[in-house]
Amino acid sequence: MGNLNSDTNRVYTVMHKSLKCDADEAKQWIKDRSSKLTFDLKEEKLMSFEWYLNNDETEATLIESFEDSDGLKQRFENLMAGPIVPEWSERFELKYMMVFGNVKKDVIELVTPFGATFHTFAGGFDHR
Repeated sequence: MGNLNSDTNRVYTVMHKSLKCDADEAKQWIKDRSSKLTFDLKEEKLMSFEWYLNNDETEATLIESFEDSDGLKQRFENLMAGPIVPEWSERFELKYMMVFGNVKKDVIELVTPFGATFHTFAGGFDHR
């Protein structure tokens, strides 16, 4: 069991987007391209990569969790070097991106141009 108010090095991202395409196309792309390509990279510090659609399937949210800030850096560098960004831009419009946790300065500089806001740990617990 975790300790109360004990900060960790974990980092989380939440990216909320509106759909620019049909919901069925978006769901297929999420499963066959985005999730598969990311899974196949086997990024060591990427703990989870989960897409969600709102009830009327007009918006999508991607939630990622990383062991630490270096994991987010690796994910972002792989994303920018791979084929997904143009495909992503055809299907989604980014509304906002939030980053939670202890993020190193070089990663903040890397992600800030994409409109990310950063939030530091204030308290809580994790029983995992």
